[in-house]
Amino acid sequence: MMVPDDIEWRVSEGLTLYADALAEMEARALAVREGHAKELVWLLEHPPLFTAGTSADPAELFNPMGFPVFNAGRGGRYTYHGPGQRVGYLILDLEKRGKDVRRFVHSLEGWMIAALGELGVDARRESGRIGIWTGEGVNEAKIGAIGVRVRRWVTMHGFSINLSPDLSHFGGIVPCGIADFGVTSLAALGLDGSLETADEALCRTFPSFLNDLAADSQVA
Repeated sequence: MMVPDDIEWRVSEGLTLYADALAEMEARALAVREGHAKELVWLLEHPPLFTAGTSADPAELFNPMGFPVFNAGRGGRYTYHGPGQRVGYLILDLEKRGKDVRRFVHSLEGWMIAALGELGVDARRESGRIGIWTGEGVNEAKIGAIGVRVRRWVTMHGFSINLSPDLSHFGGIVPCGIADFGVTSLAALGLDGSLETADEALCRTFPSFLNDLAADSQVA
């Protein structure tokens, strides 16, 4: 395991209810701020649902399948979560990691891109768009989403990577407010979409994410 002793790396089996995850994040963030708990990286799956960020536009929610909708409290617009998608929640103390939210998000994007690269996906950022992208031309699509919240310099929420979800479920929203592009997954690209393989890639590339934060904090 390539994770420092002061960070808990947790992988939850099965499907975690969103309300339970949100309550856990809130409690853990408070405990981290007060110095009573380690920082946390939590990898999990949710049952099918939509979350609404602070910029969510109700016109972008169609929800023909009637999935539950939760106000997440994070930044961004509507996002889908469901089986076959690896969700990662980060409860990290930015007070000791640079106190720069933009740098945190940039480093988080870099971590996702590095992990996807190990999984065979040529992933990238796109200027003016939220999330992680792959493909060119008509095949250009979003493969990862990011939505974070920072309270008293402790992060909450995090990212999702589409491994093998039912992509038709994304049709219930305009994902992250971007209507001109589709979504894709490792499975749709003909790649291994297993949770175990993805988790191994995330673990291997996690030190580079921490190094990016450390380097950024020295510049700040």
